Amino acid sequence: MTTTISPPEATRSVTDLLLRARDRDPRAWEEIVHRYRGVVISKVRSFGLQDADALDAIQMTWLRLAENCHRIQLPEQLAGWLATTASRECLRILRQQAQHTPAPYATVERVADPSVGPEQHAIDADTARLLWSLVATLSLRRQILLRELFFDNPRPYAEVAQNTGIPAGGIGPTRARALTQLRRRLHERGLTRRI
Repeated sequence: MTTTISPPEATRSVTDLLLRARDRDPRAWEEIVHRYRGVVISKVRSFGLQDADALDAIQMTWLRLAENCHRIQLPEQLAGWLATTASRECLRILRQQAQHTPAPYATVERVADPSVGPEQHAIDADTARLLWSLVATLSLRRQILLRELFFDNPRPYAEVAQNTGIPAGGIGPTRARALTQLRRRLHERGLTRRI
């Protein structure tokens, strides 16, 4: 005969685990990791990070829990707290990568249309540099989305959703807002006629 745990008992159990984890009880930590490992791993995987970065995000998520377990007010929502924390860690890693990634316009300069003269190549490269420098002023989420959609080969929405953490149904509206913001910045700089 199997016994099932009722929701109030499960909540008390999580509350108890967090209290014991706060007091550095290793068995409580093992149980929390065992229960919620799948939540953290699946959230991190949804960002499509490289293996080393994914491991960093997972470890930082658990570290954040260790640092903040005494602040969790709704233990029954620990899975959501961990998923949100894992997302933030992934975005932090992506932000760091974006700062160290060569600018997309470098590829535009290398892949030149042979039917266009050198003057036009220079103008196109300058225009691309300007656009991507303005994209860099947008929020990190919008920068990543625009790079996913418009840099090199555009990707299908399902892949973009996985790489950005934006639901597939939210990509179109988020893209529209990002492009509106980009147009506004171009207009503010008096560059709408140039591009």
